[in-house]
Amino acid sequence: QVVALYAGGRRAADNAALAAHRIAGRSERVLVLDEAEGGARLCGALGVGEGVDLLQLLDGRSTLADIVQPVPGLVGRVPAAAAALALPLLDDPRRACLIEALRILHRHAGFVLVHASGEQAAEPSPFVLAAPRRLVVAEASASGATDAYHTIKGLAAAGAGSVHVAVCRARGRADATAFFRSLDALVRRHVGVPLAWVGELERDEIAGGLQQPLQASTHDAGAAFLRRVGAMARAGVMRA
Repeated sequence: QVVALYAGGRRAADNAALAAHRIAGRSERVLVLDEAEGGARLCGALGVGEGVDLLQLLDGRSTLADIVQPVPGLVGRVPAAAAALALPLLDDPRRACLIEALRILHRHAGFVLVHASGEQAAEPSPFVLAAPRRLVVAEASASGATDAYHTIKGLAAAGAGSVHVAVCRARGRADATAFFRSLDALVRRHVGVPLAWVGELERDEIAGGLQQPLQASTHDAGAAFLRRVGAMARAGVMRA
């Protein structure tokens, strides 16, 4: 499984780290590919240093063993902000080298979480674009609702057909459910992307929910297709 992970709220980094540990708690081997930058990075929340970026493999002075940061309970964290930015600009041999490194990392993990900043959701990296699932961890707070909405809106602009949502830091099941329903109604009304409830981060089996296919209506699928076409056109991917 490869999942693009976004988290927001007052404790965004802690919420993302909690998601990784909750998924790993179900005997899943979780690797975090952390492409977020600055204060959005998970090094502090996971108790590690900034580390060596995955891109540094290409200079021949670093190995995968140097780059993977061990984290108790997880396979580890791989800093990848520079790699995410550089991948489209690399020549074929260097790109192949980086992709082979990702293939090796993937073999050692049951789940790869591509952690990205919600502020960049409308301009996803190749890593995020390649992930078949998008998980937004929504903190049950005013700032959490705002962050989740803007992240989902950005993902929709980039062509996402659906988004999985887990709620965290709610007062209980009723609070979490009400928060999700409110967010879902807002998104459907103003964005048009279907949300899939995968549960409360602290109480439910998030890994299992992510493995379930999201049923989208024909209208939703068509709308997602048109958004992706528009996103590719804006990025200059389409050619006359």
